Amino acid sequence: MTEWYFYEPVAGHGLRHDPLNAIVAPRPIGWISTVSGAGVRNLAPYSFFNLFNYKPPIVGFCSVGAKDSLANARETGEFVWNLATRDLAEAMNASSVAAPPETDEFALAGLETLPSAKVRPPRVAASPVQFECVVTQVVQLEARGGDHLPSWLVLGEAVAVHVDRALIEDGVYQTARARPITRGGGPADYFEITPEQLFRLERPKG
Repeated sequence: MTEWYFYEPVAGHGLRHDPLNAIVAPRPIGWISTVSGAGVRNLAPYSFFNLFNYKPPIVGFCSVGAKDSLANARETGEFVWNLATRDLAEAMNASSVAAPPETDEFALAGLETLPSAKVRPPRVAASPVQFECVVTQVVQLEARGGDHLPSWLVLGEAVAVHVDRALIEDGVYQTARARPITRGGGPADYFEITPEQLFRLERPKG
């Protein structure tokens, strides 16, 4: 028989670490590059990130707290998502440091850049996939009672996509070949996606 641990979030979880991040995990990483109106480059990872629509492709990240990525995306209306891989994990982590707005996290993390084709923010040169995005919505989250939360969902349409050709085989993108990393739930937990984890399920035909 299952022994349930029950809690109501409004009253606190009562554990050493909030289990929500560990339950909804692993989560894709939104490694977001932006540029301020004054031209200062910014790069930061967000674990509240995902793809929300096919056509047009809409991706989004949530800024818990009014961070530089949010400010820049609002000011310029643009951002770039860069795929975080195992080879780039340490650099990605270095770019997560809480730094003043005038700090260039590309330089801080020792990362080279490539120019984007359609937007101002640069791409992480070593990342094998990048989405150039134009902001479509910025939504401040609300609690059930209508109170505004200090969290903002930034949604953007991917207007240009860059993919390392080595990741495409017979016209199919090979997800695990890039060795993408995802965020776990513990204070320092990450997971790598590898080919050994693959299994297939065909969608039932109705």
